[in-house]
Amino acid sequence: MKPVAIVGVLLMVLGVAALVYQSVSYTSRETVLDLGPIHATADREKTVPLSPLLGVAALAGGAVLVFAGLRKQA
Repeated sequence: MKPVAIVGVLLMVLGVAALVYQSVSYTSRETVLDLGPIHATADREKTVPLSPLLGVAALAGGAVLVFAGLRKQA
């Protein structure tokens, strides 16, 4: 299998994951209070929404790359 086709398969997997999960959550640590030797931090959870169009575009782009990689091989 050509490297282009492998990248296409990976892109398709990421596209399916984007369609299934539709958001990515992560936790960041922010400084709330900083007074000399006293520090207070807070963990804040943030969510980044993923557009379904992003997932569909990744699937379509992956399919094109897989097709191009397999077509060059024949």
